[in-house]
Amino acid sequence: MKKVKKIPLRTCVVTKEVYPKKELIRVVATKEGQVTVDLTGKANGRGAYLKLSEAVVLKAKKSKALDRKLEVEVPEHIYEELLKLANG
Repeated sequence: MKKVKKIPLRTCVVTKEVYPKKELIRVVATKEGQVTVDLTGKANGRGAYLKLSEAVVLKAKKSKALDRKLEVEVPEHIYEELLKLANG
């Protein structure tokens, strides 16, 4: 019997849909309140996952979903970086 590799799933903080971790982008807030876009998925800190699409990023910004999830104010440049990544 072949062992089936389990795919880690994460929930998008905006759409509440569950996706494989690789399809989502992680935004991390450290204890110091430093917010970064975590491209490795391994950075230390409180993480929140977002579906990488322009509509979802804009909705996250408008609804402040990331601010609530990370318990910190997410700076404007983070959304700009996410939009850049979403648009390839």
